[in-house]
Amino acid sequence: MPKKKKYGAALSRFGVNTGLQVGSYVPVADNSGAKEVMIISVPQVKTRLRRLPSAGVGDLVVVTVKKGTPQMRKQVTYAVIVRQKRPFRRPDGTWVAFEDNAVVIVNPDGTPRGSEVRGPIAREAAERWPRVAKIASIIV
Repeated sequence: MPKKKKYGAALSRFGVNTGLQVGSYVPVADNSGAKEVMIISVPQVKTRLRRLPSAGVGDLVVVTVKKGTPQMRKQVTYAVIVRQKRPFRRPDGTWVAFEDNAVVIVNPDGTPRGSEVRGPIAREAAERWPRVAKIASIIV
């Protein structure tokens, strides 16, 4: 039996407060054609009965496109959370919070669908997803 592919959503769970949960509507920060998505799942996250799985900066989530171009709408795809409003603590003791939440649409292997990212992205997401960091304009 082949091994299940791990996406690594559970790895960043130690350092980052989870600011988004299943059902959250999040704006898209890239030019892939999607404008707004809804988080429908967080891979590799097991939780208590009836508790909604949550995700933080740098986590991979499964989303469905709610607003965008007709080709992108109603598609189920993967996304990486690059900004969250909820403050999270870095190992050096500083607290980071963004003024909005945002995701970047990616393929299952981590390559971004768009060619540029609007606005800043968190360093935690940039370290974990180097291809997303490559197309980002600002890393905070």
